Amino acid sequence: MQTTKGIYIVYIMPYLGGIEMKDYKIKIENVVASTQIGENIDLNKIAREIKDAEYKPKQFPGLVLRTKDPKAAALIFRSGKVVCTGSKSVEDANRAVRQVVKIINGLGIDVILEPEVKVQNIVASADLGVDLNLNAIAIGLGLENIEYEPEQFPGLVYRLNKPRVVVLIFGSGKMVVTGGKGPEDARLAVEKIADELSALGLM
Repeated sequence: MQTTKGIYIVYIMPYLGGIEMKDYKIKIENVVASTQIGENIDLNKIAREIKDAEYKPKQFPGLVLRTKDPKAAALIFRSGKVVCTGSKSVEDANRAVRQVVKIINGLGIDVILEPEVKVQNIVASADLGVDLNLNAIAIGLGLENIEYEPEQFPGLVYRLNKPRVVVLIFGSGKMVVTGGKGPEDARLAVEKIADELSALGLM
């Protein structure tokens, strides 16, 4: 279930077939969302009037505006595009965007007051709670969907089609799920991988 602030998504699996299913401690680490708040946004004015704004156009074309509650960072571009990162839930990403819109509108800059916010990427972590043999997993899951080069990176990269995410699997049993479009994608990916590894006798 999801807490009020959406920080943790912890699913307790049921007891099935004499096998006690585990809590995989799925936690959203970052939500990246984007929106369009208008066009021809005066970034220089925002930088002048907002003390904490970061704007160095020679280094990066966007202005960085941070929110404290929820804690997030918004990249604002002159075109009106906004990319919000650092939120721990989709709800918080929406709240952060609304705060940014309110701040900019308060400066007398015309913006869309209720822009449509689209989730681009959800990064989540999980823990299977057991040590894993990544060499055996690379063979068992099929090399066409797997990238595993331990000399270059200690984790195994598993690309799933349903849900369409990329999962980093480590020998410790910990996982990182990237590319999700909704909180459910991480849960589905973790459950799918746990089921596949159990069927192969690898966990």
